[in-house]
Amino acid sequence: MSERTESATQVFVDHRELLFAIVYNILGSVADTEDVLQEAWLSWTGRARRAPLDAITNPRAYLVRIAVNHALARRAAITRRRETYVGPWLPEPLLDEAGPDDSTDRTLRTESVSLAMLVVLESLTPLERAVFVLNEVFGYAHTEIAEVIDRSPAAVRQLAHRAREHVHARRPLYRAHPRVRRQATERFVEAALGGDIAALMEILAPDVTVWTDGGGKAPAGLRPVRGRDKAARLFAGYAARRGAGLDIRYRRVNGDDSAVLFAGESPYAVMVMDLTPDGEQVSDVYIVTNPEKLARVRRTDETDETHATDATDATEEEHA
Repeated sequence: MSERTESATQVFVDHRELLFAIVYNILGSVADTEDVLQEAWLSWTGRARRAPLDAITNPRAYLVRIAVNHALARRAAITRRRETYVGPWLPEPLLDEAGPDDSTDRTLRTESVSLAMLVVLESLTPLERAVFVLNEVFGYAHTEIAEVIDRSPAAVRQLAHRAREHVHARRPLYRAHPRVRRQATERFVEAALGGDIAALMEILAPDVTVWTDGGGKAPAGLRPVRGRDKAARLFAGYAARRGAGLDIRYRRVNGDDSAVLFAGESPYAVMVMDLTPDGEQVSDVYIVTNPEKLARVRRTDETDETHATDATDATEEEHA
């Protein structure tokens, strides 16, 4: 590797976590994000081989532009895959498995956008989503975004306005306190896997929706289940068939406390709950069982020991 390429690679590495966070929030897929970052790295190092990088006054902005445009190009392939996907499609869950010695920048991966918000972002156009992520999540000004996506500031403002209206109409601006989320998550999982219909009817909102993503590779419904009665029956059957023998770990998924189920050492499902504005009931349940989307989920008892519990003692655990 030449000195120029080595220097360019180091600059890329220095910004990699930011690029990962931006691209993942645009795509909702870790595998596609990794591919896009590889393409961005090739573009960046190719530029370095052709000419000195000294002429680039803002490498961060340059790299963000490369990564976002590669991500926008990748959206077309993702859309084509979605057309033949079996059942509901959910974003690939991103677990916070950073150790205490990891860089602070790594928190960008999981603290930006919840899985529930990523579901809403799927309904935006690719450009609207890119603008929303850059503006609302990462704080880029409209003029900066205009340079990234090669549009006028006026066009970016229009895109941002449409995206913001659409998102806020589908998802009110609230976020439950982490302790409230943790308590609600544990109550729900204990009731769902324990087959406690009475407890489920209490914690599920009347209009709750359950989304199960198996991708045709794992047991899952072909359509979302809507309504408390249907959802409670679904979980009662799920508990009877699958509840025994599953080990539960409470982990942070896309920045929110969630439940990860393991069958032995293998990940079985990731369950993410979204709450009503008062934090008292579960409004949406997102369950990912597609093994391809769980391939990066690891059972790391050493790092999540304080979060580990089982369905019988979940409510007795001391909350942080």
